[in-house]
Amino acid sequence: MSVATVTPPPADRPTRLLPGLLLSLLLAALAFALGHALPLVGGAVLGIVLGMLTRNALALPASVAPGIRFSAKSLLQAAVILLGFGLDLRAVVHTGLSSLAVTLVTLSVAFLTAWGLARLLKVHHVLGTLIGVGTAICGGSAIAAVAPILRPDEHDTALAMSTIFLFNLVAVLLFPPLGHLLGLSDAGFGLWAGTAINDTSSVVAAGYHYSQAAGDIATVVKLARATLIIPICLALAGWQLWRSRDRAGARPDLRGIVPWFILGFLIASALRSAGLVPAVLLAPLHLAAQFLIVLALTAIGLSADLHRMVATGARPLLLGLGTWFAVAASSLLVQGLMRQV
Repeated sequence: MSVATVTPPPADRPTRLLPGLLLSLLLAALAFALGHALPLVGGAVLGIVLGMLTRNALALPASVAPGIRFSAKSLLQAAVILLGFGLDLRAVVHTGLSSLAVTLVTLSVAFLTAWGLARLLKVHHVLGTLIGVGTAICGGSAIAAVAPILRPDEHDTALAMSTIFLFNLVAVLLFPPLGHLLGLSDAGFGLWAGTAINDTSSVVAAGYHYSQAAGDIATVVKLARATLIIPICLALAGWQLWRSRDRAGARPDLRGIVPWFILGFLIASALRSAGLVPAVLLAPLHLAAQFLIVLALTAIGLSADLHRMVATGARPLLLGLGTWFAVAASSLLVQGLMRQV
């Protein structure tokens, strides 16, 4: 009787992460230190800038790519979980529910604008949907979640990712000074950032750059918004099933649509609320979360290929810009009507 053998994962996987992880750590430590010396700029913004300058000024070896990807995604998710230890669960639930109206409006605006601009600019509907989902929900994570359902080609996925990525970077730099210029309260800015900025990392960076309170609110609002990727994926899967009803065996892939780190954030918040986390650990946990955010933003900066962004062409960028502007404006408008700014 033959015995099936299981091939173990490559033993050198942790080693493969080291070059990119060390590069990200080095730049993040510098950005973190400079951020304390220049609080008006902040470590997160400096991390992005240092990462972008390094990526586009030097010829980085391919060996750094795995560690950079790990830092940008997995360590960001760890930072979000750690942030949960600083928030009371009752406040999390209250903030999530109170932001639902603004979130649903901006979600609708994002999809309608992306659909209309895609038709106007003659952008393929799959690419338009990817950009709309990325702008409406949670940037690259949302694009990655719906890609197995929509099955775009690699070129469309790369175009959508590059477009969303560009406006994430712009948002981190632009939103905090705009918020001060508009005279937004901490709660108003947190709600604006949480509903109008695409990616979780950019929301967290912009929110905490504005103030501690704004960062807490922005993080909760963003995580509540990210959970909407589940019904969106189910709706897109139903649409794809309807479109492919005459093709035998066509079934969308729904794996990986649940943002698991949100569950970790809620568990951490529940532990804090129940008094199960020693008070002496709260400050170190928050500091660790802040550093991991800077580290993730630095890695994202190291992923920014400006030449590739320019090469994507004007139409996807115009589609992304129009959708992003519509979402940001509608968030402020709804807040103004609800007197939440």
